[in-house]
Amino acid sequence: MALIELKIPAGVIRHGTDLDSSGRWRDTNLVRWRNGSARPVGGWEDFATSNGSAVQFFATQVSVAGDNISRGCHSWRTLANTAYLGIGTAKKLYVVATSGTATDITPAGFVSGSLGGENVGFGGKNYGEHTYGTERPSDGQLTAASTWSLDNWGEYLVGCADGDGKLYEWQLNTSNAAAQVTNAPTNNTSIVVTAERFIFALGAQGNSRKIKWCDKEDNTSWTAAATNEAGDIELPTNGDIISGVRVRGRTLIFTTVDAFVAVYSGPPTVYGFQRVGVGCGLAAPLGYASIDIGAFWIGSNGFFMYDGQAATEITCDVADYVFGDINRAEFSKVFAVANQKHGEIWWFYPSSGATENDRYVAFDYKEKHWIIGTLGRAAGVDAGIFDYPVWLDSTNKGYYHEKGNTHGGTDPHLESGPIYIGTGNQVMRVNAVVPDEETANQVTLTFKTRLYPNASETSHGPYTLANPTSVRFTGRQVRMRVNGTDAADWKVGTMRLDASTGGQR
Repeated sequence: MALIELKIPAGVIRHGTDLDSSGRWRDTNLVRWRNGSARPVGGWEDFATSNGSAVQFFATQVSVAGDNISRGCHSWRTLANTAYLGIGTAKKLYVVATSGTATDITPAGFVSGSLGGENVGFGGKNYGEHTYGTERPSDGQLTAASTWSLDNWGEYLVGCADGDGKLYEWQLNTSNAAAQVTNAPTNNTSIVVTAERFIFALGAQGNSRKIKWCDKEDNTSWTAAATNEAGDIELPTNGDIISGVRVRGRTLIFTTVDAFVAVYSGPPTVYGFQRVGVGCGLAAPLGYASIDIGAFWIGSNGFFMYDGQAATEITCDVADYVFGDINRAEFSKVFAVANQKHGEIWWFYPSSGATENDRYVAFDYKEKHWIIGTLGRAAGVDAGIFDYPVWLDSTNKGYYHEKGNTHGGTDPHLESGPIYIGTGNQVMRVNAVVPDEETANQVTLTFKTRLYPNASETSHGPYTLANPTSVRFTGRQVRMRVNGTDAADWKVGTMRLDASTGGQR
């Protein structure tokens, strides 16, 4: 008899065939690793029923139809210590206070944007629905979803929707809607506020390579003069500017093909711009997240990070799986959010055939591994302003995440690729499992055996764990599936199989 350790490293590897994930985890849902042991990610609670935090946030839900899904989210705190969440959709702009009151602050004259995935090419509409005489692509053309870039100008909310292009400001009075900023450029793609309190209008005035900024501390002064620090520049890029974000000591600008940083230098040039990466374009306007050490974002076929020096591609063990499955017609709906308490960046994306985000991929930047799973979220922010991360689904229903252990009734699980327990013509007969589980009876194990990589698979279990657990199966390779109980905070380490050499019958 021998004890075979099933010591599987943390993180998911999902390349090619099952055999390419030999000895590694291949599939997970709602599971992360810490210091080598697997455990469920934190649960979530509905804002309307959450009673464990300091505030009853979002007690009154934003009531929206399917055409008013969150496409941008930003949290901030005023000088009076009031926490707000700004939510932008294709048609509206809302703020939600800690009292739970949602207020529609949609500006007068706001032009509604696209819901995404709409065919505006020839044959994309019923007869008579499009303007007669307008030329359209013969092979069809799908629109991108309109998104908001939201930020703070001091304690005020500023924002720009790419389908509208104007810069708006909301000055905290819930009796008033947001208003267009005087003298600000129009036909912009997005905006970002720099650490030095300039507003960058990106893709300004319909020029996809132009950045225009206001005077310092004066967002109504946009014309450069000897007496102010307003200015503009056209980036030397072949791409189109998409978004921007503050990082430590500078502002990072994303285009469709490369990345630049803007560094404040004072008059007369005000800002210097330097390309920090090529072939690293941002593929979705909200597909980036920043933390203290830099920024992370999604490209059309990979993931990238900026570490304060250069933009580089991140080695991704699940790239084949994610980019082979993502619905590229709805790529514009991908959004990223940091989960800094756990050292993770999460991207939510629509899988093949889905029209809204229904899956996620996350990078653990501290332990350098990847996790995947199924969860639908459309927008969100990290904890900080609020006690927990705030993520919203496609109905604008909000949740506190990483709160409790309940996952909407879904049992977290993880499953390995094949693990060889026999060599050559040798097969192994397994009689028992010696579990490494912190809390008994909160997970079950299922084993799936094969004699050859392309042979049919036989399933054994599920087994409720005891110490040891009696099992009986024979195989040359085995896969292990761990199913955790929802609403439980379990931990799983290295399982061991009590096995001996056996025959094939």
